[in-house]
Amino acid sequence: MQYLSQTEAVDTAIRSRMSVRAFTPQAVARADIEAILEVASRAPSGTNCQPWRVYVLQGASRDSLVDQVCAAHDALRADPALAESYREEYDYYPEKWVSPYIDRRRENGWGLYGLLGIGKGDKDKMHAQHQRNYRFFDAPVGLMFTIDRVMGRGSLVDYGAFMQSIMVAARGRGLHTCPQAAWNGFAKIIMPHIGAGEGEMLVCGMALGYADADAPVNGFVTPRVPMAEFTHWLD
Repeated sequence: MQYLSQTEAVDTAIRSRMSVRAFTPQAVARADIEAILEVASRAPSGTNCQPWRVYVLQGASRDSLVDQVCAAHDALRADPALAESYREEYDYYPEKWVSPYIDRRRENGWGLYGLLGIGKGDKDKMHAQHQRNYRFFDAPVGLMFTIDRVMGRGSLVDYGAFMQSIMVAARGRGLHTCPQAAWNGFAKIIMPHIGAGEGEMLVCGMALGYADADAPVNGFVTPRVPMAEFTHWLD
């Protein structure tokens, strides 16, 4: 058996992390979920505020939420006027897209849809694929992350470190994830379902489970900007 060095093990976990969009039904042991969340709790946060709160959905609670949100998603397509009822509490994406971000977004979207054989005019297929988000891509575990509304925007930076720690820790256990902001517009359904308090705000969701190695969609590899393009050296 070949053992990886500490550097190789960490780098492999980070590089092998991907947004998996098809999972097997294989159950995830509660001990593994607890271990992942425990180690992720070591993520940094400003003045050690630790602003995260996690709700773990499995079994009937997961399935019931999936049914509710999928029904709302279908209703929203049938009546776009309902969009006012399903608004995100914070702007995850910009109101106006500009280059290079819109270019990367389009490359990502059409690359994924192209792999799945979905053309620009295939609205039914687009809707069905988008709804896969609300089925946690069939993962047996769904995570919902909330934050107290009293916290500042900096706490969302802390949250990113926490979630990345979860995703890397999952890889160390042979598991995969998919972080999902797609849930945010359905907070009015999600929050009472998970028992969140009035002072909490939905940050996003995440699918957790074992990747379906045979699913073509999991062969989609997103490109990355080379380090030299985003790094500025100051001597």
